[in-house]
Amino acid sequence: MVILLADAFAPDLPGRLASYGEVTSDFGRLHEAEVVIVRSKTKVDKAMMDKAPKLRYIIRGGVGVDTIDVGYAKEKGIEVDNTPEASSVAVAELAFALMLAMPCHISEADASMKQGKWLKKELERTELNGKTLGLIGIGRIARELAVRARAFGMKVIAFDKFVTSCTDSDEMVDFDSLLSRSDYISVHVPLTPETNGMLGAKALAKMKKGACIVNTSRGQVIVEQDIVAALNEGLLGGYAADVFLKEPPEGSPLLSAPRVVLTPHLGASTGENLLRLGDSIVTRIARYSGK
Repeated sequence: MVILLADAFAPDLPGRLASYGEVTSDFGRLHEAEVVIVRSKTKVDKAMMDKAPKLRYIIRGGVGVDTIDVGYAKEKGIEVDNTPEASSVAVAELAFALMLAMPCHISEADASMKQGKWLKKELERTELNGKTLGLIGIGRIARELAVRARAFGMKVIAFDKFVTSCTDSDEMVDFDSLLSRSDYISVHVPLTPETNGMLGAKALAKMKKGACIVNTSRGQVIVEQDIVAALNEGLLGGYAADVFLKEPPEGSPLLSAPRVVLTPHLGASTGENLLRLGDSIVTRIARYSGK
């Protein structure tokens, strides 16, 4: 079978997959591919699948499958898989770094120092110790983040409509309670019709004044204009994101908003995680091929 690696993975992955089929990164051979392996960059839509008559298996190296038209794949008898176990530590570490960056003013301090400024008095820090972290969604990444937050002395509460109890959270609460009680909110939900725009003006109005949001989930779960308005009005203490409505986010109002820390979808981009992704993908290909 032909295995198309549509995005960049660890350099050793093609060799590891070679015993299961012919591995290529040439999109010109899409029509021959039985397996397509993607990350977040490649969108597997109806048009792409229609150009791949032999396609039977799609693997998303990562957590979400919103970049794949899962419904159309099902209609065509194409199996869709992902590797949620691989990226948890990498994304949780970035989420925690973003959470630290806001109260420590890392971005502003670094930029001002390079401009020859000394803003020691102006940049007053606050601590994570003793603060409450609210997790929207309590899956693998959120649980890894909870471990790190607790190590810093934070209280962890969580909302997840599918989970009633979790030892990684100090308390499971409803959505409104999480909004009103949290000093920091970190988002860990898949993109669905229900989560699309869940953090808009209505939800932001219920948050504790000065609270901060970290988003390593999907850009569409927040309403950009509402986030920027809350920042400008001083209702939101900060917003840090690794994901955006459009990537790259040209023209996004977030780019010029105050108290914002942004990274270019780096969550899963660690050397260690690429190796774990490779392990997960090889395991799934072995299962699929029956070897």
